[in-house]
Amino acid sequence: MEAVAQFGARTKAARAKQRTGGETGVNWPMLFIMLAVGVALWLCPVPAGLDAKAWHMFAIFAATIVGLIIKPLPMGAIAIMAITVSVLTGTVGLKDGLSGFSNTTIWLIVIAFFISRGFIKTGLGNRVAYIFVEKFGKKTLGLAYSLIATDLVLSPAMPSNTARAGGIVWPIVQSLSHTFGSRADDGTAGRIGSFLHLAAFQGDMITSAMFVTAMAANPLAVQLAADTAGVEITWVGWCIAALVPGLVALIVVPLVLYKLNPPEVKETPDAAVVARAKLAEMGPVTSAEKKMIFVFALILILWIAGSAINLSATTTGFIGLSVLLLTNVLTWDDVKNEKGAWDTLVWFSALVMMAGQLNTLGLIPWFGDLMAGSVGGMNWVVALLILALAYFFSHYLFASATAHVTAMYAAFLTVAIAAGAPAMLTALVLGFFGNLMGSLTHYGAGPAPILFGAGYVAQGKWWVMGAVVSVLNIVIWLGVGGVWWKVLGLW
Repeated sequence: MEAVAQFGARTKAARAKQRTGGETGVNWPMLFIMLAVGVALWLCPVPAGLDAKAWHMFAIFAATIVGLIIKPLPMGAIAIMAITVSVLTGTVGLKDGLSGFSNTTIWLIVIAFFISRGFIKTGLGNRVAYIFVEKFGKKTLGLAYSLIATDLVLSPAMPSNTARAGGIVWPIVQSLSHTFGSRADDGTAGRIGSFLHLAAFQGDMITSAMFVTAMAANPLAVQLAADTAGVEITWVGWCIAALVPGLVALIVVPLVLYKLNPPEVKETPDAAVVARAKLAEMGPVTSAEKKMIFVFALILILWIAGSAINLSATTTGFIGLSVLLLTNVLTWDDVKNEKGAWDTLVWFSALVMMAGQLNTLGLIPWFGDLMAGSVGGMNWVVALLILALAYFFSHYLFASATAHVTAMYAAFLTVAIAAGAPAMLTALVLGFFGNLMGSLTHYGAGPAPILFGAGYVAQGKWWVMGAVVSVLNIVIWLGVGGVWWKVLGLW
C-alpha cells in the first residue's frame, strides 16, 4: 500500500509538472510573457543614433533574460531558442550566432566541472573536506571564512577567478556540503550547501577586485587607463587602494549572507572528532587520489605561471583533463555524464554571444554616449557616483566582465574625468567595480555558472542575494574606501 501511495504521489507530481512546464516541459503562460517582452521591445521605435539590428538584439537579449528568470523552459532550451531567433531574423549570421561556443572562458568553466568530478570520484575532495572540517569545523561561518581565505591567498598569483573558484574552491564547497548531508536535489540544500556556495562566490568577486593579477580584465583596465587618460596604475598602488575596503567586505559580506540565508547547521562542535574518524576510516591516500593530487598541483602551477610561459588558463584546463583521462582517473563516460557542464556550455555560450553582439552592433557604445550627455555640468562627486552606478548595474547586460570592461571602461573613465573627477580615483573605482559587479547574476562572471550550476541556490534567491551584496559592496567600497582613499591622497 505504501508503494502504491508513493506511486500515486509521483504521478500527481508528474501531472502537475506537465501542466505547468516543470523542469523539462513548457510552461506556456510564462513562455507567452517571455515572447511578449521580446516582441514589444522589437516593435518599439529604434532610438535615434542606434542601428535597428542593435535594438533587435537588445529585444532578444531582454526576452532571454526574462526567460531565465521566469523559466518557461530549461535554460539550455531558452538559449537555443535565442540563438535560433537571432539567426532567423537576420540580426546576426549563423557564424556569429554560434561564436559563443568557441569562447575560451566558457570552455574553462566546462572543464572545471570535469576536474571537480575527479575530486569527487577519487574521494580526494572528501579527504580535503575532512581536513578543513578538522581545522575549522566548529562553526559553519568559520568554514565559509576558511574557503574565502583560501581564495584570497591564491588571488594575487592567479589571474583567473574562474580557475580559483571553479577549479579549487568549488570542489571543497561540494565536499563540505556532502559531508554535512546537504545536496542540491533532495531538499537538503539549505542545511549548509546553499550558504557555502553563496559565500564562496561572493568572496571570490571581492578577492578579484583586490589585486591587478586576480582577474583577467584587471590588467586590461590598467592598460585602458594609461591609453585613455594617461593614468599609470601600479600593482602596489591597486593593492593598497583595495586593501582596506576589500578586507572589510570580506568580513562583512559572509556575515550578511549568514543572516539573510542562514544555514540549518550553524554549529558543529563534534565535527573535528567526526572528521578525524572519517580520515582514519578512509585510510592512506589511494593511488587515484595521488594522481588527482598530481593533476591538481600541475594545473595550479600552470595557472599561476601561465602568463609567464604564455599558456592560457583554458589550455591548462585541457591539459589537466587530458591527464585525468590518460591516467584513468576519469573515463569518457564520466565526461559525457557531467550534464551540468554541457548544459552550462549551451546557455552561457548564447548569453556571451548576445552580450558581445550588443557591443559589436553599437548598443553599448550608444549607451555610453547617452550617459555622457546626462552628467554635463554636475559636481564631479555626483557625476562619478552616477557613472559608477550606471557602469556597475549595466552588468546585467553582460555575460563577461572582460567584455564589459572592454566595451565601457574607457568611455565611462573619459566622461567622469571630463566632469572633473580625479583621474586616478576614477580609474581605480571603475577597476574595482569591474569585478564587484559580477556578483549580480548567475551569468555575469566566470565562476557564477559553476557555483550556481551546482543547483544549491534557486535562481531567484541568487539574484536577490546578488543585489543585496552588490549594494553592500558599493556602500563599503565607496564609504570605507572613500575615507581610505582620502587618506592616501587620491582625492
